[in-house]
Amino acid sequence: MRSLVLVAVWVTGAAAQPLWQPPKPSTVQPPKAPFTFVREDPSGTQPKVFVRDAAGANWNVKFGYEVHNESFCWRIVEACGYFAEPSFFVAEGKIEGFTGMKRATGSVQADGRFTAGRFQYRDPDLKFRKDRNWRWDRPPYAGTKELSGLKVLIMLFSNWDNKDGRVADGPNTAYFEEHGKLVAAFTDWGSGMGKWGSAAGSNSNWNCADYTAQTPEFVKGVARGSVAFGWSGAINQGFKDGIRPAHVAWLMQYLGKVTDEQLREWLKSAGGTDAEVGCFAGALRARIEELRKVGR
Repeated sequence: MRSLVLVAVWVTGAAAQPLWQPPKPSTVQPPKAPFTFVREDPSGTQPKVFVRDAAGANWNVKFGYEVHNESFCWRIVEACGYFAEPSFFVAEGKIEGFTGMKRATGSVQADGRFTAGRFQYRDPDLKFRKDRNWRWDRPPYAGTKELSGLKVLIMLFSNWDNKDGRVADGPNTAYFEEHGKLVAAFTDWGSGMGKWGSAAGSNSNWNCADYTAQTPEFVKGVARGSVAFGWSGAINQGFKDGIRPAHVAWLMQYLGKVTDEQLREWLKSAGGTDAEVGCFAGALRARIEELRKVGR
């Protein structure tokens, strides 16, 4: 997922790409059945496989508790001008030629039939740089309105898994390379939409009751020139500090244009039930309006 600018000299031969670009909708089309098994993906914590669809496009299919979040959050991220890999929720289907998975999941049967899969598009022109990551608290990102905007989106979704380059095992900050240009990214939109929290067992995922209960604490006000947020997560030190009202106002130029109709449409397309769609849409709107107020 692309979101932030970086210094080109960090990786030889790659030019820098702007941190933020004017929002434009993705042209990636949803996956088309039939799906053909390619191989299992052993990375991450959730069971995943690679498949090819009827149009020849390659997809990474994830199963487990992150599928709804990832199929929803990227829409808002993209609408705000940051890059996010297009992800689509597929309620059920069959993976032809499926040969099994080492990480077993009840979502996939032996014959390849599956339920609740997140299909994330794999752009052939985008290369993940496993050898690079970055930190929230270091130049050239720290203090910029664009970085503040990305942080606000992470907190908006109650995403508690904000690990960066300080975490040796599984940071969620990374670099991609595309046509010789480097793109810094926050790569995990699967956690959250429930209860934030830094301690094990203190957070939850895709739970609107938890999400709604914490909404009044999302924006706590302005203190010493910075917006105070109630959020907490895996990396707390300095993460939510220094986000000025002007930074929030800048983000609201784009986040503020997201309509209730879009929220409901995106939540439903991510597999949300009617009850979840109504609940999440209301809580998200309340959080967005709190951001609007503090941005003034």
